[in-house]
Amino acid sequence: MSKRKSDLEIGQLKPSKITVKNLGLTEKQKSLVRLSLDERNKVIFISGPAGSTKTFMAVYCALKQLKKNDELDLLYVRTIIESADKGLGFLPGDLHEKLNPYMAPLDEKLRELIPSNTGLVDELMRKERVQAMPVNFLRGANWINKVVVADEAQNFTFKELTTLLTRIGRDSQLFICGDYMQSDINGKSGFKQMFDLFNDDQSKDNGIQCFSFGFEDILRSEILSYIIKKIEQK
Repeated sequence: MSKRKSDLEIGQLKPSKITVKNLGLTEKQKSLVRLSLDERNKVIFISGPAGSTKTFMAVYCALKQLKKNDELDLLYVRTIIESADKGLGFLPGDLHEKLNPYMAPLDEKLRELIPSNTGLVDELMRKERVQAMPVNFLRGANWINKVVVADEAQNFTFKELTTLLTRIGRDSQLFICGDYMQSDINGKSGFKQMFDLFNDDQSKDNGIQCFSFGFEDILRSEILSYIIKKIEQK
């Protein structure tokens, strides 16, 4: 039996050396952190417009979990669907190299949240405590001791979201981040349907939370807030 498994089975948490920057969070962001740190909550859907800190806060919460328990790993999941002209299959290199552009949002958030003088971001990736995977490759997976951030989930079909949700196993937590406005899959998105399906008290009692950011939570820029509102009103 591996040491990692043994430590968890006897209820011991091995503290991590991960350092997360102290941030001036809004009350809305703090409420999401509280949800994520509640051990009863295993799945958290996060919806909101562009710039409302969905991915940022999901990664922040994931790092808080990794900081609390060194046995956990972070997995970042995205779809290979994109709005650009050049698809994944035409990018050079093996699967890892092809995924590098898709990991860019995660890499950006990690370097924003972890002090640069620690070298921890590169170390986490080198030790494969932080990994990325396309949603298309999830079938057959069983997540144990993982914090999973599924990003751009508005580009997941209902079937892909079902596959995603049914991978979760022991001592794992799943964040599913999506924006109803930005789907690139021509009306086939299952995110809103899945969000609405689990947005009830029974799901909360079973550890599944649905959390929404709004226009008022857009922090990227004031002009973005105006743009999103204008597009929504058309």
